[in-house]
Amino acid sequence: MKTLPEVETAKQLMNEATRWSVMRWLREKKRVRKTADDANAALDRVSEELRQRWPDNIKAAYHALGANEADSSRKGNTGQKTTAKNSREFVVARQLKDADDKAFRARMAAEKTFDDAEKRLSTSLAREGCQKAILSWELHERAIAENEKVCP
Repeated sequence: MKTLPEVETAKQLMNEATRWSVMRWLREKKRVRKTADDANAALDRVSEELRQRWPDNIKAAYHALGANEADSSRKGNTGQKTTAKNSREFVVARQLKDADDKAFRARMAAEKTFDDAEKRLSTSLAREGCQKAILSWELHERAIAENEKVCP
């Protein structure tokens, strides 16, 4: 995967921000949020473009996984259905979904940490949020790399 300028800019800003004072955080928090949002939007855009290029059988398997998980959670059933779950398409789709889910969870953890830091005016939480944001972008980049392997 080629590096995205929005993500590189955000990573540099987050690394710099780990050394900021409370006053600097108060002055710069809007710029940090905008830069992070730009990085997330760029990664989301690339992910969506790659999903559009997936072969139809991978798309179908990926969507079936999401539907089966929704059905299982509504019914309280955690077991897998036996409908060709071991086929190559479902194995690949499961890997893609796991990578996407891991990146999403990391992103949500970073956002929650930043929200908590802002509420408490905590530079230590803000620094932690910076590290979590960088990790979430790295995980999203890995998920994109997995997606690229599937695309023709």
